Amino acid sequence: DAAWRVTRLAFAYTNHTLLPEAFAKWSVPLFGRLLPRHLEIIYEINRRFLDEVRAQFPGDDARVARMSLIDESGERSVRMAHLATVGSHHVNGVARLHSDLLKQTVMHDFAELWPEKFCNVTNGVTPRRFVAVSNPPLTQLITSRIGDGWLRDLGQLRKLEPLADDAEFQQQWRDVKLAAKRGLAALIEQRTGIQVNPESLFDIQAKRLHEYKRQHLNVLHILTLYLRLKRDPQADVPARTFIFGAKAAPGYLLAKLIIKLINAVAGVVNHDPAVRDRLKVVFFPDYNVKNAQHVYPAADLSEQISTAGKEASGTGNMKFAMNGALTIGTLDGANVEIREEVGAENFFLFGLTAEQVQELKSRGYRPQDYYEQQAPLRAVLDFIASGGLSGGDTNLFRPLVENLTWHDPFLVLADYQAYVACQDQVSELWHDPQAWTRKSILNAARMGKFSSDRSIRDYCQQVWNVTPVSVKGGATEP
Repeated sequence: DAAWRVTRLAFAYTNHTLLPEAFAKWSVPLFGRLLPRHLEIIYEINRRFLDEVRAQFPGDDARVARMSLIDESGERSVRMAHLATVGSHHVNGVARLHSDLLKQTVMHDFAELWPEKFCNVTNGVTPRRFVAVSNPPLTQLITSRIGDGWLRDLGQLRKLEPLADDAEFQQQWRDVKLAAKRGLAALIEQRTGIQVNPESLFDIQAKRLHEYKRQHLNVLHILTLYLRLKRDPQADVPARTFIFGAKAAPGYLLAKLIIKLINAVAGVVNHDPAVRDRLKVVFFPDYNVKNAQHVYPAADLSEQISTAGKEASGTGNMKFAMNGALTIGTLDGANVEIREEVGAENFFLFGLTAEQVQELKSRGYRPQDYYEQQAPLRAVLDFIASGGLSGGDTNLFRPLVENLTWHDPFLVLADYQAYVACQDQVSELWHDPQAWTRKSILNAARMGKFSSDRSIRDYCQQVWNVTPVSVKGGATEP
């Protein structure tokens, strides 16, 4: 009893995703062979816990089965997320929407049993690493105008707001961004041999490669622009460089096929004389934090286009915006809060909300309908299916096309039209450098909430129940 009491007072559980991998289940026979004593303890924890559930909800056997640490459906397995919840004094998600969905969906029963146990701590990132180290010229520019206190108190960036309409400051801001883009362009050429125009719009999606993050939606837009220019070379399509960066996907077949698709698009677009000065596509190799430090400062547009309700928070969205990128995104993860902070007018919003996603799925989502009804979408998918990106091989990308047209679990086709229309708004704004720069400055200036310093303070106050201590001869800030 004493040990279990100490355990529950000591541990807290931060959930980082609503996807199945966060809710790992381990086979009871396997668990028993490898960790027999641990399994005995889990059984005892479960016995005590289910007694608590029965006392709170008498006669509700279905609830008991749902909440049990042991899943009895099919092969018996240990539900690790349930164990983490039962053994913790607090459970939190990492963005307000994510925490709400956690309570409404996968942890609904637990939130009813222990509402006081659930809270939210929105993620943050450190401006010391992702601005000061990554982007010294921007750091110097900001510090020259408002001092260096913002590196310890990111809320001080608000002092930049009055400068958003200052012509001299705008020009300095553009100069810093262009220098970062030239640096990334040089690195791209060194690593890939691809020459890109630093004066073009740098449209960047850098994150783990997963269907729900929808890199393939980005690709559909690239091909939409490509086919648009092939039909009408005079079409109003400003020069864009599309840059992808992603961690490896070694055991994820469809993710690897999306990587292949991106590189196939690059192979066609980058070598087509009709568009190669207007569109370029780059898959930046070996994406990691060190390489990311060249990517974030150079971004004009940050792609945060996950299916609403699937991204827990995201942190790349914060790193891009701190460096002055504008965001195109759905109301997902921390995008919701970023948009609130920077202002709806400074954020390119598109797509279904989490509630609309659930409603569409409950009605019976038919991606084939979107394929049949939207001519630009049909043209793009037919082009992929025809072998136009694969030397006439109609089988290479067939699994991806069929997945989208017949299953589309992450509603790529449902959001395609809204995404393309929103991207047209991006192109329109890019034609006005002063308006674009104003929004870029305001994005960076209003990112104070997303410092890891604030996240850590929230954990201290809401979860860990600790307070800052003074260090002799040092700072007393938390």
